[in-house]
Amino acid sequence: MSRETIVLGAGMIGVSIAWHLARRGRSVLLVDRQRPGRETSFGNGGLIQREAVRPYPFPRELSKLLDVLPNRRADIRYSLRGMVKAAGPLFAYWRHSAPRQHARIIPEYASLITLCTQEHAEMFTAAGAEDLIKKQGWLEVYRSRAGLDARAAEAQDAAERFGVTHELLDAAGLRDREPQLADGPAGAIHWTNAWGAVDPGALVAAYAEAFEREGGRFLQAEVSGMRQAGQGWRVDTDAGVHEAQEIVVALGPWAGDWLKPLGYRLPAFVKRGYHMHYGAEAGRRLHHWLLDAEVGYILAPMRAGIRLTTGAELEPRDAPPRSGQLDAAEAEARRLYPGLGERLDPEPWKGARPCLPDMKPVIGPAPRHDGLWFAFGHGHQGFTLGPVTGRVLAEMMEGEEPVVDMTPFRADRF
Repeated sequence: MSRETIVLGAGMIGVSIAWHLARRGRSVLLVDRQRPGRETSFGNGGLIQREAVRPYPFPRELSKLLDVLPNRRADIRYSLRGMVKAAGPLFAYWRHSAPRQHARIIPEYASLITLCTQEHAEMFTAAGAEDLIKKQGWLEVYRSRAGLDARAAEAQDAAERFGVTHELLDAAGLRDREPQLADGPAGAIHWTNAWGAVDPGALVAAYAEAFEREGGRFLQAEVSGMRQAGQGWRVDTDAGVHEAQEIVVALGPWAGDWLKPLGYRLPAFVKRGYHMHYGAEAGRRLHHWLLDAEVGYILAPMRAGIRLTTGAELEPRDAPPRSGQLDAAEAEARRLYPGLGERLDPEPWKGARPCLPDMKPVIGPAPRHDGLWFAFGHGHQGFTLGPVTGRVLAEMMEGEEPVVDMTPFRADRF
């Protein structure tokens, strides 16, 4: 008889895990309070970032820290309450971002990133969702020559060590790719083996439908509790009680809430973010996903319009939304791309990225409970890393040798 498994969380991570387990013949119940792909996985920039082999470090240079202090930037905003609440994890994040520490983390992190497109390809092919994927890469635009040159050196290193492909564009080359941009940028890195999804939420939903075709079951319900029951686990929901031999916690920024009663207090924190969709003026189409790198926002040509996504906001997860960061990013975006039209959504979308201080997710068994598995803390790359996480966790749960050394992602490293 197949082993009964419950996966909590139907974002990109949880859906991918459920799909991989169902493909291996398990009886899998996927549970979330919303339909698949409607929380954190819904609101991102839609990029599958094959180039993202360097996790985002905490700024350490004094000049950068002083630049952040006035709290008016588009890439990062904070509140005193948010900084105090996450003081311990943020200090650890700062320590792990030291050059020597960060250099050690890069190859560990890259071991997952380098598999992202091949694992997404397997899933979107099975889901029949190829129409949601664009494979023309994306543009990382720099306004200054110094910024472009520094990033070009990193791009060359990524090419040599991790197989990342790119093209260095000067100002004229950037105009050829995106003729509707204003004059001024020094150029861009065109990351050529990264992909984009024109509707991130729809891609997760398509993966969930593929999971159900494999025999998996989805339950939309509010979870009220989980606990060990005999040799397995019991999950209480407003739609009934469900038992399984094993349970996977893939609850993103909510994972810590459910693990604390079991004695797990991982040093997690969140980076909140916002998005808004815009129209485009007639004849001024945006062709590529675009990051205004020195300002800190993404413009993405999606089905719902041009999506502008902000950088990081250091606030408690459930604090009321603030409009300043999105407004600042929009003002800069209109200067770079004058064809940006009117807002299309009634309100900005707000979400929270689940982060850990060493910039790596937790993927693997719980240290003190048999049959309990963790998969969360992917930071900015949950959408990118969902299918990879699904594969390696399924391999571990089935007693197979994972395709990647999973030691750097163990929960007991903290």
